[in-house]
Amino acid sequence: MKFLADMGISHTTVRWLNNQGFDATHVRDVNMHRSLDAEILSKAKVEGQIVLTCDLDFGDLLSASGEYSPSVIILRLENETPANVNKRLNQVLQESSDALIKGSIIVVEEGRYRVRKLPV
Repeated sequence: MKFLADMGISHTTVRWLNNQGFDATHVRDVNMHRSLDAEILSKAKVEGQIVLTCDLDFGDLLSASGEYSPSVIILRLENETPANVNKRLNQVLQESSDALIKGSIIVVEEGRYRVRKLPV
């Protein structure tokens, strides 16, 4: 799986994803750190990437679009340290990789996560 990490995501998490065998890029590394959310979604769709963000606007934009992709993981964690983010992501990726591949919005909270299949 390929990921595009939004500005609220630590480079530590991007490195962790790459160390786990995924292909992860941070928006800053591709000079998109000032891009609109819609532009980031468009790039992720073209590149076959999953957007990793803390921004609820991505889910809203994707829901309104009626599209099947890209998948989005929205982190809504109280503890946003990379160690906690990576731990929660690990669980989501192990349990919901099929949903991400098929197209989903996944909202990750401390004690649970919710999967909504696309289109919403």
